[in-house]
Amino acid sequence: MNGLLFLILIAALPALLLFLWYRLVHCPLSPGWFLIFLLGGASSMLLALLLQRLIPVLSGPSTSLLGDIGATLFNQFCRIAATEELSRLLVFMILFPLARIKGENAVLRGSAAGLAAGLGFALMENASYGASDIGIALLRTVTSAPLHGACGARVGAAAASLGGAPFLIRLLSAIAIHGMYNFMIFGSGALAIMAILAALCALISSILSIRAQIRDSESRPA
Repeated sequence: MNGLLFLILIAALPALLLFLWYRLVHCPLSPGWFLIFLLGGASSMLLALLLQRLIPVLSGPSTSLLGDIGATLFNQFCRIAATEELSRLLVFMILFPLARIKGENAVLRGSAAGLAAGLGFALMENASYGASDIGIALLRTVTSAPLHGACGARVGAAAASLGGAPFLIRLLSAIAIHGMYNFMIFGSGALAIMAILAALCALISSILSIRAQIRDSESRPA
């Protein structure tokens, strides 16, 4: 029982820290909607798994046309990264109208909601992996959680600008970052370290962007 509670706490730590930071910087995302998007992100993992079951894994004889590297790129970018980011996008398309994420601060609130949803996805994923080994949950907390948070923020911003040119750029950037991470994390030691650093840098850039947008919104005349 104590091990299970510790596992849940470790997996939830990034989301808890994000919630505290949002309150500190007066992020325009209410605690209630923060929780809803956190749970929405967690539920998007189930949707992603469903989509992934519809796409075959390229391995063995099926790699003859693309080659081993091509098959790996397809599996990591298309089968995993694209399905997970599109699953998040579908959840946002349902929740954003309910949360009334539109108007002047839409991208700010969309990014903030997306970051929370990304960490919700990571929480669910890390808990599932860590059920067999708490050490894995701890490792993934500092590796995959920044990735999902950064990509979630970009997809959230994309959903908030649905139909405009930035939408496609933000969505594709999330898929590209996610796919590059997946491709590199299973490589040599140096590549794995680069993947983790890239995920951390992407997360930091998302946080800085959200902070800058909050300051900009606060500086506007009422």
